[in-house]
Amino acid sequence: MKSLFAAALLTLTAHAWAQAPAVEVQDAWVRATVAQQKSTGAFMRLTAKADSRVVAARSPVAGVVEVHEMAMEKDVMRMRAVPALALPAGQTVELKPGGYHVMLMDLKAPVKAGEVVPLTLTLESASGQRSTLEVQAEVRALGTPAAMPAGHGAMHKH
Repeated sequence: MKSLFAAALLTLTAHAWAQAPAVEVQDAWVRATVAQQKSTGAFMRLTAKADSRVVAARSPVAGVVEVHEMAMEKDVMRMRAVPALALPAGQTVELKPGGYHVMLMDLKAPVKAGEVVPLTLTLESASGQRSTLEVQAEVRALGTPAAMPAGHGAMHKH
C-alpha cells in the first residue's frame, strides 16, 4: 500500500512540475507615472529552469497588459506586442526599457514611487502546460537611474 501511495505521490509531483515551470524573477520594477499618463512599463529578469515562455500578463492596475518588444525599423524605434516571450532553460531573459517589457496600458490610477504593482504572468511549458507566476514589482521614480533608460520615452509608435 505504501508503494502505491508513493507512486501516486510521485506521479502527482511530476504532473505538478510539468504544469508549473520554475521561473525565478529578479529585480521586478515598474516605472512611476505622472498625472494623466495612461501607460507605463514593467521590467525584470526571468530565468527558467526548463524551456518555457510567457504567453500573457495581467495586473489589477491596468485595463490592458501585454508583453512588448521595442526594435529599430528603418531608423525608427517601434514597439509592438508579441504573442509570446521565450524563456530558454537556464538563460536569463531581461525585460528592460528599450527591449522586451511588460506594457501596462489603460491605467486605472497613477502609479507612484514606493508602491508595489502586482503582476500575473501566464507561463507555458514546452509540453503546453500553463501556469501562473505572481510578481510584486516595486514602483520606481522617473528620476532614478534604473527608470531612465534610452528609447522608452513618450515618443514611440504602437
